[in-house]
Amino acid sequence: MTRTLLAVLAAVALLTGGCGSDVDDTNSDGFIGFEEGNGSVLILPPDEREVAPELVGATLDGGELSTADFAGQVIVLNVWGSWCAPCRAEAPALVAAAEQLPDVQFIGINTKDLDPVPARAFVRSFDVGYPNLYDPDGALLLDFGQVPPKAIPSTLVIDESGRVAARMLGEVTTTVLTGVVEDVRAG
Repeated sequence: MTRTLLAVLAAVALLTGGCGSDVDDTNSDGFIGFEEGNGSVLILPPDEREVAPELVGATLDGGELSTADFAGQVIVLNVWGSWCAPCRAEAPALVAAAEQLPDVQFIGINTKDLDPVPARAFVRSFDVGYPNLYDPDGALLLDFGQVPPKAIPSTLVIDESGRVAARMLGEVTTTVLTGVVEDVRAG
């Protein structure tokens, strides 16, 4: 399957699934789709972690961002949409966690918002101080292999070695997120 076809399929999955809808994990073509955020937390042992793909793209504020700029740091990636009720509910928890973990780089990945205006309003409304990539078609999410973000919202933790260390599907709390980050750091 070509990358373009995968991007189209991801966009279709994003437009038809996620944020409370229940979509099969794998379809007949082997494409991994979105599923309901069920609150599950997966922390991988260090010897089972795969290198996270480098994410490069435009931010909601008009800048450019690359996760490579944060090499050697723990990175928390949160996939969200302005239209998503669980995303709105978890936004204060993410902001609080970012404040409690100042040495961790938080990055939002706004998806499924075909117009950036509502996404910018979301960021202002919840006083989100960390950068947010604008990914309306879900293309940035395609390269996650072993533990893809399969729900909206989803949160991934990338360890200091640049490997996907944890995934949370659905809404997170400050306590759970900070605990997962500490568990990842402890190995």
